[in-house]
Amino acid sequence: MGNKRDKNKTSWVEATLSEFDGVRYLHLDSIWVQGAMRVKKPDKLELEYVQRMMAWMLWRESAEVTTGRAVQLGLGAGALSRFCRRQLKMKTTAVEINPTVISACRHWFHLPDDDDRFQVVNQDAGTWVADATHWGTAQVLHVDLYDHEAAAPVLDDQQFYNNCRAVLADGGLMVVNLFGRSASFTRSAARIATAFGSDQVWHLTPTREGNTIVVAARGVEVPDRETLERRAAFIEDRFELPAPKWLKLVRPLPVNIINQIRE
Repeated sequence: MGNKRDKNKTSWVEATLSEFDGVRYLHLDSIWVQGAMRVKKPDKLELEYVQRMMAWMLWRESAEVTTGRAVQLGLGAGALSRFCRRQLKMKTTAVEINPTVISACRHWFHLPDDDDRFQVVNQDAGTWVADATHWGTAQVLHVDLYDHEAAAPVLDDQQFYNNCRAVLADGGLMVVNLFGRSASFTRSAARIATAFGSDQVWHLTPTREGNTIVVAARGVEVPDRETLERRAAFIEDRFELPAPKWLKLVRPLPVNIINQIRE
């Protein structure tokens, strides 16, 4: 999470740490968790909702699941960036506006150094996706943008989601974490569906903590159930992720959202 400057202050909200039972947590000067890492297993995805943000893998052929470029909007504790770079071996770019979050990830969360296949960009995510030089360059786009209060997505308007779709190459997939006390799943999902088309958007049932993961595709043909089950088994075996469970949680958009965008 985390990609916004506190407008009431002249400095960035500071990244802070806590540890409990072998897990290190990132905060932005509040009780809300912005990310987590198991200290002895830094490359595993600790939080359930972060694991679910890898559900895009079900929509890609197994032979192609590690190819192309992955982009994270909102660095959090760097979990998705570490996983995409180290486990999937993908070319990876993370965009994070708060420099204290980047620093914390470098020092405390095993974030890889920049090289020709990994880059952390200290920039506003909305500005980054609006830059046409980035359009058509990503196969995977992770969106997890919350401020220190974790009340609602920082970037959630129609133009933002239009630009997110533009960032994806044909066949690319966006995954969005929707969570917050004042966030409206219906409103956000309708905007995503307006950008991508209602037949190219799905969601997973919420986690216990209230995180709803939305998957949106740019021109993906959904395979048959047998193929999806085969892919899920591959993901579980190769990357130790609970993909068969994800498959049971995937739903199409509710009818009320589809009707809303048709009005």
